[in-house]
Amino acid sequence: MEPGRGPRGAAAEIKGGRENQISYLKISKLALAFAIIHSKPPGKSSKEYTEYLARTVSEQDFGWKWKVEVLEAEVLRLRQELLLNRISPRFCLENRKQDTCAETLLGQESINPTSYSSQLEDSGCDVCNGSACDSLGIASDFHQSEHSVNTSKHWLERVPPLNLCHTSKEQSLTAPVHFLQRLLEIRKLSERRVLQADFSELENDSFTICNSVSQLLDGLTFFYNSPKFPVPGFLTEGVCVLLSLITDTKLSNHVLKKCFKKIEEFKKNLIQIILRNRSINRFQALHSVSQTLGLLGRNNILRNSLIPLLLSGVRQFAEELVQAHQVQSVYDIAQYENIFFLCMILEQLLQNETEEHNISSSDYGGEEKIKFLKNLDQVILHLSDEFPLFSLYLWRVSVLLNSGQMQID
Repeated sequence: MEPGRGPRGAAAEIKGGRENQISYLKISKLALAFAIIHSKPPGKSSKEYTEYLARTVSEQDFGWKWKVEVLEAEVLRLRQELLLNRISPRFCLENRKQDTCAETLLGQESINPTSYSSQLEDSGCDVCNGSACDSLGIASDFHQSEHSVNTSKHWLERVPPLNLCHTSKEQSLTAPVHFLQRLLEIRKLSERRVLQADFSELENDSFTICNSVSQLLDGLTFFYNSPKFPVPGFLTEGVCVLLSLITDTKLSNHVLKKCFKKIEEFKKNLIQIILRNRSINRFQALHSVSQTLGLLGRNNILRNSLIPLLLSGVRQFAEELVQAHQVQSVYDIAQYENIFFLCMILEQLLQNETEEHNISSSDYGGEEKIKFLKNLDQVILHLSDEFPLFSLYLWRVSVLLNSGQMQID
């Protein structure tokens, strides 16, 4: 504020400036209207010509936005290459040479995350093993995909630059998958002392790892919202890479520390996809989504935050179903069928907790657990005649929740 000028003077100046802006905007609109009227071609009304100009400007704006997105993706790819080079220069050297030496690195041992997991030290994160995946009914598909991905030469191949003339949703998913696959490969080769790697670089460049994981999660969400059959191979690879990231004892710490909110959003999106899907042939797609949720639950930290989300979804639907039943109103049949996917995931995760006797996390659920168990007997009583299967699931979940409490006591 200038000397000698009080608050009133400053306020009057601000008000005068706003009035000038409004006046200038009105004059500009008027001048634009006159320009359109004078420049419109014969045979077209002013309204038609205005709509035509608006469409043209909108298309140009979309074109620029698309170019910006493509260039941002290319910048991210270059940052990924730089990060990998900082972590392990030798890996990137072999990557560029593409000679037999690079093949030798992989040929020394066929690396499979599931067999490798037993040698890892415990850091509070579960590592998905064969029996755990079997319990979700997906062992063969995911293990086969992991084996083909891990032993394939393309893990060491350089990710090609983005085509600046064409991008697709598929490419937006495969780009982060390739980067994260190579990061995992460096991790496994360094664990076996085949090469040296400095993973402290991940702390120095959290932007690249966060954006890569975010792209992966956004891509998975898009394809789960618009499923294709048979399931594309790149989608299976994406899920396998995500599973490997969250179960690796070293990389999972970096991923969860930097990307926890994004993963939480991803889990919520998957739950909503299950609940809101009303297509006729939806069950195969929902089965894939529920498998991914179950796999996320193999990480202790993610499981402890996933269980309350599932409890909340099941509880809210149960309350809505009781209300509809009491007033004899129509309930959402599609959502009723879909809710069983959440019930099965919830039961599986709670069983895992019980079997592992994980006392440190036996109070999973927190407030949601209390809300779920409150008046549950009355809910089951109201629904048992009309909805016996759903009532049975509610009872089984309550038994597992109470068994966890008994272990604490």
